[in-house]
Amino acid sequence: MAGSVDLAGGSGYGVPGSRGRASPLDVLKLAGAPLPLTIPARIYVCGITPYDVTHLGHASTFVWADVIGRVVRMTGVDTVVTRNVTDVDDVLTRTAAERGRPYDEFGLMQEYYFDRDMRALHVRAPTHTPHARHHIEHVVRLSSALLAAGAAYERDGHVFFRGADVPSAVGLPRDEALALSSEYGDRPDDDLRDDPFDVAVWHPAASGDPAWPSPWGAGRPGWHAECAAMALATLGGVVDVLIGGADLAFPHHAYQVALARAALGVTPFARREVRVGTVGLDGLKMAKSTGNLVLISDLLRDASGAAVRLMLLDRRWNEAWDYQPNALQDASRLLEDLYTAAGSRGTSAAAVTGVRAALLDDLDVPTAVRIAVEAGGDAARQVIRTLALQ
Repeated sequence: MAGSVDLAGGSGYGVPGSRGRASPLDVLKLAGAPLPLTIPARIYVCGITPYDVTHLGHASTFVWADVIGRVVRMTGVDTVVTRNVTDVDDVLTRTAAERGRPYDEFGLMQEYYFDRDMRALHVRAPTHTPHARHHIEHVVRLSSALLAAGAAYERDGHVFFRGADVPSAVGLPRDEALALSSEYGDRPDDDLRDDPFDVAVWHPAASGDPAWPSPWGAGRPGWHAECAAMALATLGGVVDVLIGGADLAFPHHAYQVALARAALGVTPFARREVRVGTVGLDGLKMAKSTGNLVLISDLLRDASGAAVRLMLLDRRWNEAWDYQPNALQDASRLLEDLYTAAGSRGTSAAAVTGVRAALLDDLDVPTAVRIAVEAGGDAARQVIRTLALQ
């Protein structure tokens, strides 16, 4: 690659393969507060519903999740990362049927394309990649636990979680919560439910859709229950960081957390919740459902994966932003500046400390990159290594 640099030397300060060591005093500040970590740090990333190709909005979430893991490992703390695949979902089943393919086969094909894009963006493979269709029994167990705790009720083959208090628990006004519940398919107008904010943990499957046996009849999991069950199955009763796009805050993350807490009696379920800022195009949120998309595969025709990655990271993680083509050109130039700086002999310990401090301070990538470009040498190599920009 033009402008690439040898990263083997320098005082890596805890980066694997370097001579440096992480300090036990390193503390990551995340989502506005310190997050002291034991070993390993448990990270749950809300993954994909594999029915279409990867767009820039999705990629932003997964690149930031990858950076969180890398910054944690920079401190000397190992990670266990789960990134789920929601392969039991109405939109996947419908899209697969339209294309004349079995839902599971079609989902695996789309997942292949997603994984290819993630590799191009230097996203490290997660420790666990649970698929919803492989965790049906965990959802059944979760449903039973909720029923035993009085946090759910069974009706006509459904198991509904009692969610009346969920909107107020996350500070949402009722009208706004109702609108979001309807937008994301939680059906608050369903007469079977005791309360509009009750959600299906288990429900009967429509004719022709995938279905599995349960104590309440053949059916399938609800969306929020799938993620809660997969997190519990792979990471246990508490996660250190729960990561997803800002559009997942309600209802998905709110119910995922509420389900796990109600079933286990554990508070908090997620020690930190990170909701990555949405990416827009022409003033509208980027989304598969609207076709308002910039595809990763298209961007990679004109720029390196490292340049696309730096474009996504050159801002605060919770910042919503609108994609403009010149942003990728700017990122490519900044990346070349960073490579040039890394090729210099700068050995400023203060600059390396500044880079680390910026990354530990709520993932302040722009400040870390600015210090690296100005100081060069070890500081620039530290940024390239930690942010996986080569």
